[in-house]
Amino acid sequence: MKTEAEQPAYAAGSLPQLDEKDLAILRLLQEDAKITVREIATRVHLSTTPVHERIKRMEEEGVIRQYVALVDHTKVGKGLMVICYVSLKEHSKQAGARFIRAVRGLDEVVECYNISGEFDFMLKVVAANMDAYYDFHVNKLSQTENMGHLQSVFVMGIIKQTHRLVF
Repeated sequence: MKTEAEQPAYAAGSLPQLDEKDLAILRLLQEDAKITVREIATRVHLSTTPVHERIKRMEEEGVIRQYVALVDHTKVGKGLMVICYVSLKEHSKQAGARFIRAVRGLDEVVECYNISGEFDFMLKVVAANMDAYYDFHVNKLSQTENMGHLQSVFVMGIIKQTHRLVF
């Protein structure tokens, strides 16, 4: 798989051409990434070779970014989930890039979004417990260069969590 930086950049309105068979294949892969090409072929009414070629094309075009196993954070000793809103002191392109590089190196951060509004970034952080989060907050995140304001919101329960896109 290509990294995010290697993904093709499409001009506005020039998205990859996906037909109904491609979309059906994507739906099946989102449901179960371990599904076999043979099973996909049966379910979308194609032979295995065209299904394999379509999947390969969608991987090369960056439509399919990667295949992953979704792990329950609580079952691997990461019982605390925190949403962190971050404002930077300086808002130059270079300062933002340095912050992004730093965040990519923090294992506790599982997602990071550049957002609009009062804050610049939203991070999803997992930690074993409150003590581990405190250590992360004080000794890692707060020490990141150009850190301005930081607000932590503790997740009390997960109502819906999916990576499945509907199209």
